[in-house]
Amino acid sequence: MTSDGREIKSSLWDAANTLRGSAVDRTDWKGYILPLLFFKRISDVWDEETLEAGELYGEADPSHFPEIHRFEVPEGCHWNDVREAPANVGSVLLHAMREIERANPDTLFRVFGTADWGNKEKFSDELLKDMIEGFSEIQLGNSQVSTDVLGDAYEYLVGKFADVTRRNKAGEFYTPRSVVRMMVQLLDPKEGESIYDPACGTGGMLLGAIEHVANRGGDPRTFYGKIFGQEKNLTTSAIARMNLVLHGIEDFEIAREDTLISPAFTDSSTGGLATFDCVIANPPFSLKEWGRELWESDPWGRASYGIPPESYGDYAFVQHMIASMAPSGNSRMAVVLPQGALFRKSAEGSIRTQLLKEDLIEAVIGLAPNLFYGTSLAACIVVLRRKKPADRKGKVMIIDASSEFRKGRAQNFLDTGHADKIVKWYQAFEDVVDRAKVAAIEEIEKEGWTLNISRYVLPPIGDEIPPLPEAIEAFKTALADARLAEDNLRTVLNEGGWLK
Repeated sequence: MTSDGREIKSSLWDAANTLRGSAVDRTDWKGYILPLLFFKRISDVWDEETLEAGELYGEADPSHFPEIHRFEVPEGCHWNDVREAPANVGSVLLHAMREIERANPDTLFRVFGTADWGNKEKFSDELLKDMIEGFSEIQLGNSQVSTDVLGDAYEYLVGKFADVTRRNKAGEFYTPRSVVRMMVQLLDPKEGESIYDPACGTGGMLLGAIEHVANRGGDPRTFYGKIFGQEKNLTTSAIARMNLVLHGIEDFEIAREDTLISPAFTDSSTGGLATFDCVIANPPFSLKEWGRELWESDPWGRASYGIPPESYGDYAFVQHMIASMAPSGNSRMAVVLPQGALFRKSAEGSIRTQLLKEDLIEAVIGLAPNLFYGTSLAACIVVLRRKKPADRKGKVMIIDASSEFRKGRAQNFLDTGHADKIVKWYQAFEDVVDRAKVAAIEEIEKEGWTLNISRYVLPPIGDEIPPLPEAIEAFKTALADARLAEDNLRTVLNEGGWLK
């Protein structure tokens, strides 16, 4: 019987909280807790597979049948071996993780990251034993927890870590799942299409695409070998690989490199970048020192629309993604950008103008502020398509979705109802009073090639605004009250001797 999703989420978070009060900074928790979760999962599945082999092959030595195991766990590198270590637990743990990676080079290369388990200033034997015992109480084999439930619990942990580290740029690699689902709905990936995320973080966008197809009755296995991601941060790229495996996906490629400086996916036959059907990303906002010098003579030809300024890397990611879209067919992309990228001038303005003239931009969706971890800025989603349908050619759908959110204490939230409404507007591709406008390229040209949403869609005035005569009268009353308050304050200050 599998465990309930809420139960395992609670148990995993309790195990993570073992680090409270330790020398490990909360911003680093994910780099330790998530590898432990994955190590325990591999060991529990190994045990189940060994037990099943015993039932199948009788008393024959299961080690003679390596094909029964999904992953190889070398001798002495099982979870229980670490659990039973009397001392130097960190060194034993590190050894086990490294040997598992070496034994599974095609699937688990660097999957455990670079956690410094042997640092006794951070991890005393007592602390590590407490952490390991906490995880030992959680059964993570296939008979106890389904892949979907465990994957969701994993995503839950990633979100919790983003919550506690939101002031430390957690938003660089974690996008709220509600936004991910909406972006995937906008792209609507189909069975067998290739998916690429050049700033994949923890892999949420890639998983969202797979989930989208499965929810519509498609076979997500048609994605196998067609899932690609690149991530600069070593720990985060390892988490992405763990995340995909925990969701039951094994045939994928996650590269750990700086996408803008060293793109990992190239096509030797063309000398350019590899191309994909769907490209999706939430890259770091307005990245500084993103590699402008290289782009002045970019070997991959990504600067065809212009070179972005040194202090804003947004259009470097946009152009990389455009170059990664398949040249034919229905290739499309969705990217999260700061809204400043819609109207900033100079080099960015020139690039934006060229994209509009070539009719690549299909939709611009302005979101509410404070939806993303790590920033309170209002972001936008820009959808581009290599070849627009005939009825969308020469047009851009501009949506003001800034009022579509649920207010929270420290963060705003995009709920399912909000996302569904936005997707419905996009799919209809029609004007919506006070919310959306289909702007012709000629109209955008007259506005100076800006995509500033307020130039095209004005928010409703609202019923709370009184008629002009009433507003004037209310102003006069408020002014009189203010002057009376000033007179009273002056009297009090005089009587108290403060103005003498």
